[in-house]
This record gives sequence, structure tokens and C-alpha cells, in this order.
Amino acid sequence: MPITENIISNNISSNIIQNYKKKVVSAEDAVKVIKSGNNIIVQPGCAVPLKLINAMVDRKDELSDINIYHILVVGDLPYMKPGMEKHFKHKAFFMGKNTRNAVNEGRAEFIPIFLSEVTLLFKKGRIKSDVALIHVSLPDEHGFCSYGVDVGNIKTPAEMSKTVIAQVNSQMPRSLGDSFIHINKIDYIVENDEPIIELPQVDPNSSSEKLKIYDMIGENIASLIEDGSTLQMGIGAIPDSMMKYLMKKNDLGIHSEMFSDGLVDLVEMGIVNGEKKSLHTGKIIAGFVLGTKKTYDFIDNNPIVEFHRQEYVNDPFVIAKNNKMVAVNSALEIDLTGQVCADSIGTKLFSGIGGQVDFVRGAAHSEGGKPIIALPSTTKNDTISRIVPMLKPGAGVVTSRGDVHYVVTEYGIAYLFGKSIRERTKALIEIAHPKYRDELASFVKNNYHF
Repeated sequence: MPITENIISNNISSNIIQNYKKKVVSAEDAVKVIKSGNNIIVQPGCAVPLKLINAMVDRKDELSDINIYHILVVGDLPYMKPGMEKHFKHKAFFMGKNTRNAVNEGRAEFIPIFLSEVTLLFKKGRIKSDVALIHVSLPDEHGFCSYGVDVGNIKTPAEMSKTVIAQVNSQMPRSLGDSFIHINKIDYIVENDEPIIELPQVDPNSSSEKLKIYDMIGENIASLIEDGSTLQMGIGAIPDSMMKYLMKKNDLGIHSEMFSDGLVDLVEMGIVNGEKKSLHTGKIIAGFVLGTKKTYDFIDNNPIVEFHRQEYVNDPFVIAKNNKMVAVNSALEIDLTGQVCADSIGTKLFSGIGGQVDFVRGAAHSEGGKPIIALPSTTKNDTISRIVPMLKPGAGVVTSRGDVHYVVTEYGIAYLFGKSIRERTKALIEIAHPKYRDELASFVKNNYHF
């Protein structure tokens, strides 16, 4: 059934239907509003509006000096191809593998910023958005479309944009919470009926040995989680591995910048119910999801899930209102004093600050909270230790040593908060890979004077 007919069949008033119809155009016509020199904000994650992006890139020969802003986007980005920088300049708040090379080759730029403050750049007018490219659900009977799988990173910037172009997709789930935009606020509508991009959580290239390590880390993390805790978890093998060790926990809650497929089973089993949460009792609070249709079906019209703007979800003062807040974040390397690098490998930019510091600080100030940094002890088949005497030259310190509480590897748990440098080095060496412990201890002996 064509999308417009689908809408008509949903008992929507004739005024809303007529208003909707007036705004429907082709993608090619919609993006004609984009002019050289414009700033464009793109809905990120799995909600990336590829139909609009492709139409914009098709106009490349007419355009120059276009600035494109977003955090992590899933999928192929045509404006990232070599040569496109003459027309489009991406400004990344967070990098994935589809943007990393462009940034490190100088074809795109990286903006280091806490995730809680990305949307505030637009709200406060530090970045002025000319056009927002968004991807939303069909309107309901009142004319409201849902931002679907990514609400937190786009709602505020879209409201601040001069022009809003919406890719309206009959397959976009209708997520609830602070997740809606009325068709009166949309300037152009481009209809779409395609599956939402998926991001499976299990890396098919992971070896059995690597998965075993993640499993051990997940078990160590789970040992720190008490019944009634509220959790934040990121994306990847470590949080996924942690999930299986939560099966015997009770009354867990979720307040997280995002979640993925692993959470769905815990909710359906009643392990995550939010009944002990001190903030938004009974609700899962998030800004976006990265997952597969399993997660998209779960959030569709599901009243247990509330999506909010990232400046709210990631606000450390809001996070701290959750009692027993457990924040789980990863790192690329950590030095023997506790400094955490999570966004670069030396001078080579890798990802971004994201929400790590937001949640580390929020959990630290939560009653009974536990901020956790989790990482495998080595990389490159045990040839490089991730616990190091000093961070690589040029490496970024995302989380300071003053902020770090728990550090977890497959070899155990180190608690650093309130500990001296001598105590920290000892605790971290104990959870380093055995192959590197003597080397790390020798460095401490020769370089520190306790």
C-alpha cells in the first residue's frame, strides 16, 4: 500500500492529511533547498536518511563548502569518498570506521566533545543548522511522527534548523517518550518504504579465543552489579558478554545513552523491570538504539521504553539521580596511573569522547554507583599490552585518573579511586596480561620514587 494511502487508512483528520500531502516531494526536489555553504545536521546511527543523503550527493557538482554534522552513522556514506571534500566537509562528533580514514587523511574533521553537550551546540547557537535531514515514522492520528531509532542526537538540532526535510518511512518504529515531531514542523516530506539499517552486535570475525576473553571480562563486570542496579552499557562485545551473566540478577533498570539487542531478552525475562529505579521508575531511558529488527520491534509503541534528548540522558547530574548506577565503558589503553585513552591510538584519531565521561561522573556521584572501565588486557594477538607505562605520544586522555574507579580486564578487577600512584600501579599490574607484568613492574621500579 502506498504510504499516503496507509496514512489515510489510519483515521487521520482531513486537515492533517491535506497538510501532509502538500509537503510530499521527491528526494531530488527536496534537497534543492540545500545551498553552497550550508550547515547540514544528519540524523545518525541506524536512522541515517540515506535516500536524502544520496539525493544531496547527486547534486555535488552544484555544491561547495557544505558542512555535514553528526555523530556515529551506520552504513556507507557517499560524501566520505575521496574527492568529495571539495563539495562536502564532514564535522564528526564521533568517528566510526566509515569516517575514520577521512578524518585522519584530512578530508573530514573531528570535534572532541562530551555527548551530553553535542546537541547543546545547536541549542545555544554555537553551530547554526541550515537544513536537518531526518528519518521518521508515519504520522499518528494527531500528525506526530516519531524519530524512531535515534531521538537523542537529532531532536534538538532539528528544532534549531531553518529547514527540516523528513524521510518518512513506514518501517520506522514508533518510539515513545520525547520522541516526536509534528508534520507542521516539517518543510518537505520524502516517502520511503525500506527496512531500517541494522547493526548486528556479534562481530563475525571474532575468534573463539577473543570471544572467550570478552566472556571473562563480562563475568567480572557482572560480579560488581548488585540487584536493583541501574545500568548504562555501550555497544560491542564486552557489554554483550556481560548480559549473559545478568540472568540471575533481579530488578535491574536501564538509563543509558543507547542499547542494543542484548537488552531485549533481559526485559522479556523480567530481569530488567526498572522497579527499583529511583528516577523514571519502571522505564528504560535511552537516547537511541543500535541493533537489528529485534530491537526495532521491541521499541515500537512499547511504553516501557522512553527516548529523550541526549542533553538530558547524558547529563551527569541526571544520571547521578539513579541509585546504584553502574556505568560500563571501554578503553583503548590505560596507563599505570589510571589515565584512560578511548578516542585515539597515539595521534591517530579513532572514535570520540562519546558519553564515557558523562556516565563515569554520573555513576560516581550516584548513591551506591560504580563507574567501570573495561578492556582486554592485550591486543594484536597478545603482542601489545593495553595497560601501559605511559600512553602513546599524542594519545587523548578521555577519562582522567581522578575520575577512574573500577578497571576490569579478563584477569580481574582493580579499584583505583582514592588510591595512591603506588597502589594504582600495583593494582593495574595485577590485572595486566602475565606476559607484561614484569616489564610493567620494572618500569615502576626504575621511574617512580614512592
